[in-house]
Amino acid sequence: MPKVSVIVSTYNSEKWLEKVLWGFNCQLFRDFEVVIADDGSGPPTRELIDRMRQEVFYDIQHIWQEDDGFQKSRILNKAVEACRADYIIMTDGDCIPRNDFVQVHHINKEAGYFISGGYYMLPMNISQQISREDIESQRCFDIHWLKHLGIPKTFKNNKLTARGFLSKILNTLTPTNASWNGHNSSGWKKDILNVNGFDERMQYGGQDRELGERLMNFGIKSKQLRYSAVCVHLDHKRGYKTPESLAKNAAIRKETRKDRKVWTYYGITK
Repeated sequence: MPKVSVIVSTYNSEKWLEKVLWGFNCQLFRDFEVVIADDGSGPPTRELIDRMRQEVFYDIQHIWQEDDGFQKSRILNKAVEACRADYIIMTDGDCIPRNDFVQVHHINKEAGYFISGGYYMLPMNISQQISREDIESQRCFDIHWLKHLGIPKTFKNNKLTARGFLSKILNTLTPTNASWNGHNSSGWKKDILNVNGFDERMQYGGQDRELGERLMNFGIKSKQLRYSAVCVHLDHKRGYKTPESLAKNAAIRKETRKDRKVWTYYGITK
């Protein structure tokens, strides 16, 4: 049984998913499985996964459901149930993990806590340019290489350059809340099951945060590792982002916070 299960969400984005799976093949900590939460992708995604199974060192589970619009919460709940490890990392199929990504989550896991990581957003031209070689050499995490490609000098560059004591200081000082982020968070499977997973009424817009809010209502604390658990986020369009889904999700989150809800009746257990 693996020590860690990594859930990677995807939908019809084979080029990005392939880069992410190569990123996990470069991990320093290797006792993990990848569980792909596939929200209705077509045959090319399955073909990619079948090929990658022959080329990477880790086990891949492919959890798929019929395409029924944006139903990420539903497929994530199925993926959580399929995880074989007691500890789960969640990320997206457009986030390439640095080679210490799983290791950082693993060594910082703690009973009664979930971990909130960060990401470094890349523009489309660089997202497209990153190759398998760039991932295996870890160039795509090198700020000097990225600056050569046009990345400007900003404070957020510390996400890629900060290590050791400096990263701990920045994790402490960042004004960003240590919320559950779908692109980079981790927690204990039993804790996620205890709050019944994701609320499947929720489509795009904060369904991950709402899970974290119920975990905190349950008594689970959050740990900020924004400058330690690092991935680069590839650019893409968000056609599933609608005012209606944002408003609906905001209302559900407001109710969760107001009533300090722990359990959703629309989660793993119906």
